[in-house]
Amino acid sequence: MTDHAPDPAMLAKAETLTDALPYLQRYAGKTFVVKYGGHAMGDATLARNFAQDIVLLKAVGINPVVVHGGGPQIGAMLARVGVESEFVDGLRVTTKETAEIAEMVLSGAINKELVSWIGQAGGSAIGISGKDGGFVKASKLRRTNRDPDSNIERIIDLGYVGEPRRVDRSVVDRISAAGMIPVIAPIGVGDDGATYNINADTMAGAVASALRAARLFLLTDVPGVLDKQGELLTDLDPTKIQALVDEGTITGGMIPKLETCVKAVQEGVDAAVILDGRIPHAMLLEIFTSRARVHWCGMISIRLIKPLAVLYM
Repeated sequence: MTDHAPDPAMLAKAETLTDALPYLQRYAGKTFVVKYGGHAMGDATLARNFAQDIVLLKAVGINPVVVHGGGPQIGAMLARVGVESEFVDGLRVTTKETAEIAEMVLSGAINKELVSWIGQAGGSAIGISGKDGGFVKASKLRRTNRDPDSNIERIIDLGYVGEPRRVDRSVVDRISAAGMIPVIAPIGVGDDGATYNINADTMAGAVASALRAARLFLLTDVPGVLDKQGELLTDLDPTKIQALVDEGTITGGMIPKLETCVKAVQEGVDAAVILDGRIPHAMLLEIFTSRARVHWCGMISIRLIKPLAVLYM
């Protein structure tokens, strides 16, 4: 090497950019829907990294759409005002009072904080909920549960918990076309004007389906689906997922996540990926590096790729 040889560290960065070129070309003009949630939302460093990643996607010609959760923050606010939380299959039972608090936390504090983080990272974002511009029409979510002793199926009333019935993609299209990044709170409105709290994973899946997104990313704070021995499951298809739910291996908040992945791909999303959002820049590693490399790094929790309809590690 001569005195004028390039710095190895700088050369490595240049090679990284070169390696990313095929992926930049592949995804230019595509839409990525990213659900951001979990306890990682409360970590300032991870929030800053996430905002930088979203701004970078926009800068290289990808249209990112952010849907955020806020379960821990809602739970903390409910505890502060003395309201006890009840969950069924990972979904919060929502009274009218709880729905009002959820909207305040989601559409207010969390939504605007994420918009601010993206602004600090050099991007331009606008925060909305499903109530803005009639973006998401919701209907009451109905769940059933079969009693193991009597085998009688009963309807579970989750209160003001909704599911997206219609998504007007033109709202997001106009925001993205204006060069801004949509940041969406998972709140919908019923035909009767009632406010419905929507599971953020479900909301992200519905938005991704409406936009025919190239990718649906669910960033969460768990490593993946574990078996009864605590080992990570690496090869899942919809039939096996249902079997694992029935036997109690898959429980809680992982149920709607997996339901969302399967449904989104069936409705036209090219691929759905669950990532551990606690890992810095996990999404960029998934997007701009080869799958074998990301797999080796252990960054991906679960992947559902169309048309294989199989979940992979």
